[in-house]
Amino acid sequence: MLAITAIIAWLVWLLAPVLMPFAVAAMLAYLGDPLADRLERLGLKRMWAATVVFVVLLLVVCGVLLLLIPLIARQVENLIENLPRYGDWAQHVAWPWLRDRLHLDPDTFDSDRLLEAIKAHIGSIGTVTATVLGRVSRSGIGIAMWLTNLVLIPVVAFYLLRDWDRLVATIDRMLPRSIQPTIAYLARESDSILGAFVRGQLLVMLALGVFYGAGLGLVGLTVGPLIGMVAGLLSFVPYLGFIIGFVAAIVAVLVQYGDWMHVLLVCGVFVLGQLLEGYVLVPKLVGDKIGLHPVAVIFAVLAGGYLFGFLGVLLALPAASVIMVLLRYLLERYRMSELYNEAGPDDPVVAEVELSVHGDGRVEANDVTSPDDGTAP
Repeated sequence: MLAITAIIAWLVWLLAPVLMPFAVAAMLAYLGDPLADRLERLGLKRMWAATVVFVVLLLVVCGVLLLLIPLIARQVENLIENLPRYGDWAQHVAWPWLRDRLHLDPDTFDSDRLLEAIKAHIGSIGTVTATVLGRVSRSGIGIAMWLTNLVLIPVVAFYLLRDWDRLVATIDRMLPRSIQPTIAYLARESDSILGAFVRGQLLVMLALGVFYGAGLGLVGLTVGPLIGMVAGLLSFVPYLGFIIGFVAAIVAVLVQYGDWMHVLLVCGVFVLGQLLEGYVLVPKLVGDKIGLHPVAVIFAVLAGGYLFGFLGVLLALPAASVIMVLLRYLLERYRMSELYNEAGPDDPVVAEVELSVHGDGRVEANDVTSPDDGTAP
């Protein structure tokens, strides 16, 4: 089993670029399977139930894209138009403030020297552009593969959704009967945690993105909806969405208004967002079944990205949740084993030490051996 697991992990690492559409399709099928099962219980055949769920998912994704793409395009255009203002603020406000507070050399943030360096190398932009265009023109196969992967996602998602229960039953029949109950138990636990995480976390990200975007928009930030969407999308990593969104919103509000009133309003939006996430959204939508420490979440995302790229980032937290199920099971097995419960022989060193417990809770070790012959009195 360990050899099979190692081979599967090696194949996943080797085929990570190819597995991207299949991973996204599997996630969509996993999200739609409970609804398809419910439609089956209402009397629909699996084919029609999968078709209905697939059409609903497709309409939802297309609707979200139709709503978000124009909004994102307008926000990006607005950001590009305001870039000179951000540059001017950084040159005349932020950099002098940092220089005075940190006692830096005045030439550390010499924008004139930076502009001269850019002008000196401006002639190489044409060469770089030509090189990039040449590579793009030679990467027609790569573009075709990207489009193929984009088309593959809905096709694979439909077939996985249609045959999900059949695939699960086939895997169950292939398991050795000696370990089938254990694997079935771990699969149920993993399914419970993954269902709580995937569906709940997506709703949390959506709710936070809408809240931050609407709140910053009400404050008056022209790029507020864009910052809110980014903060919501990054909220699956603890505090990452909050930190990036908060810093970006503070910079934007200082550039746009430059007063403390709007800064306090932005702080209020993010404080309310954190309270909403910690006390309402996560307990109601995700719950405490996952049990991943924030440090473990950050490590899982970084390790997944390093090992498997974007696919690793996408699957890091679900994989970490399943690993937590396995570790809890192994811990329980260890606590039930003879290695943990069997009483061993008395340690002669420990037997010669007397522990004194004081009233304030302090524990003191007293050596009870005789100073003459080394025997206990």
